[in-house]
Amino acid sequence: MSILRHRKGTENKKTEPEYEEFKEKKSNGSLRKRRGRWSCVDGCCWFVGCICCIWWLLLFLYNAMPASFPQYVTEAITGPLPDPPGVKLAKEGLRAKHPVVFVPGIVTGGLELWEGHQCAEGLFRKRLWGGTFGELYKRPLCWVEHMSLDNETGLDPSGIRIRPVSGLVAADYFAPGYFVWAVLIANLARIGYEEKNMYMAAYDWRISFQNTEVRDQTLSRIKSNIELMVASSGGKKVVIIPHSMGVLYFLHFMKWVEAPAPMGGGGGSDWCAKHLKAVMNIGGPFLGVPKAVSGLFSAEAKDIAAARSMAPSFLENEMFNFQTLQHVMRMTRTWDSTMSMIPKGGDTIWGGLDWSPEEGHECNEKKPKNNSTQTSENDRTRKSANATRVKYGRLISFGKHVADLHSSEIERIDFRDALKGKSHANSTCRDVWTEYHDMGIGGVKAVADYKVYTAGSVLDLLHFVAPKLMKRGSAHFSYGIADDLDDKKYEHYKYWSNPLETKLPNAPGMEIFSMYGVGIPTERAYVYKLSPGGDCYIPFQIDTSADGGSESPCLKGGVFHIDGDETVPILSAGYMCVKGWRGKTRFNPSGIRTFIREYNHAPPANLLEGRGTQSGAHVDIMGNFALIEDIIRVAAGATGEDLGGDQVYSGIFKWSERIKLKL
Repeated sequence: MSILRHRKGTENKKTEPEYEEFKEKKSNGSLRKRRGRWSCVDGCCWFVGCICCIWWLLLFLYNAMPASFPQYVTEAITGPLPDPPGVKLAKEGLRAKHPVVFVPGIVTGGLELWEGHQCAEGLFRKRLWGGTFGELYKRPLCWVEHMSLDNETGLDPSGIRIRPVSGLVAADYFAPGYFVWAVLIANLARIGYEEKNMYMAAYDWRISFQNTEVRDQTLSRIKSNIELMVASSGGKKVVIIPHSMGVLYFLHFMKWVEAPAPMGGGGGSDWCAKHLKAVMNIGGPFLGVPKAVSGLFSAEAKDIAAARSMAPSFLENEMFNFQTLQHVMRMTRTWDSTMSMIPKGGDTIWGGLDWSPEEGHECNEKKPKNNSTQTSENDRTRKSANATRVKYGRLISFGKHVADLHSSEIERIDFRDALKGKSHANSTCRDVWTEYHDMGIGGVKAVADYKVYTAGSVLDLLHFVAPKLMKRGSAHFSYGIADDLDDKKYEHYKYWSNPLETKLPNAPGMEIFSMYGVGIPTERAYVYKLSPGGDCYIPFQIDTSADGGSESPCLKGGVFHIDGDETVPILSAGYMCVKGWRGKTRFNPSGIRTFIREYNHAPPANLLEGRGTQSGAHVDIMGNFALIEDIIRVAAGATGEDLGGDQVYSGIFKWSERIKLKL
């Protein structure tokens, strides 16, 4: 039976004698066996159903509590809670002034079905992404089919249309009880904001940035809404608040809106200067994230790798014929937007085989309590005598020993010209096809024999293991450093989301903030191993047995960690505003003022505090009271200087000075 066939339809086609036999098999359970295994549908339904049942139970218990229960219990334990930022600033007399635009990141915006195949009957305009995710566990393979894009075009498959949810509800909550923008929206409302001066720039985060305009005219809608908000507010410029990948999306927008039609929006070179007061980037992966590489390479990150090691039967054990990671890879490799977050700048930014900007970082060091730039720099950049020298420039190492060796001691065989052998996957893999099945054993061995990959060579690696994916991605994104930004080739949209290959707009009165959390171990590099062979398998996986112990605490579970917000390393979030754009540079010719605002992570004191009000985590920071207060003050008219300028807890200034980039 095909893995995508609607099972109910199969039952209805039985003749009467066949049907009696069918009922008997169904009653004794043999129908669910296939060569002694569970079917993929059964395994997927069972696993995801368990997770969803737990989620619904916790949600029910939470909703059963009285609304004031967490607050009065918490106050009884910890004393009176501080006023939320909106309440506090309203008491100070702050009122809504500049319109605000929210730009959500990857996966946090809701997507709904407008057209689908027969298996999606009854789901018209129902959310397939976000909300309760009910359809994921009711019909998992149908859900994967509809959430996937065309593997050749990166756009809608035939007969399927999924579109972004519109309005503030598009990304206020990711799922019931899990806020994204809701806390910020509620606090802005406290000083007078409402939907007429708040706008959620929702877009289909799966497709490439330029294709959101080609398919949905999303960039044109954002332009029109900003112009309307400026006009209806008496000429007050807009404050833009992008989060995560939305930071890159809005970089693309600023070039698109000024570029002439048909490639651009035709707004002219002064459009940003006329319409934008400030861009307050939250958790921005300006220079990419290493976890984008592991996600594309093996459908893994730290948490998935840990789950894979602890419970492989759920994810890939042949007893279940489950192939979860393969289905995830098949789906996510059709999402072109993921390629926008591949590390940019190569070895110049991220380091080489034997050096990295973050050299000397100590994973167990404590954060200073003051926020003075100079003092925090001095405190955090002191090297201890026994600091382990982690080679962060090696994004992927095959074997823990390879990650530690000097480059001269590593014997490497170049994989680029290796011949890809015959596929070792059998014909049953067509439903969970990934490009690894075209590599064969020879191609897989060649990848492992190269031993170690930096940010420069990892692009060649991805082109080798996923040529179709990277062919699409290379048409929409770039990862280099421009030699001459006046070269006409940089007028193409593929460069617009790479801050190292494009100029900021001519808007000297505008301000750019980089706001992000620090103090949380964040993925920076990986130790890999070859996976055990099997049908339809992914041949590479993070080696979770690789652990540095007390001698090298930065290595845990096959992942080398650095300071950051759990998703974006400090280097990616901070470098452009600290150095690349600071003052007048070739990337910032008009001298737009830039500010760094770091938020030192403090976990909630107890479970009653939920996700906390001082979190620096990548999504939870959206509920950080200090960050919300900074945003509200700027929306009410303040400047970066009014906020106190830079607020730094990390070694970002020292690390940035080690990067030798022509400015």
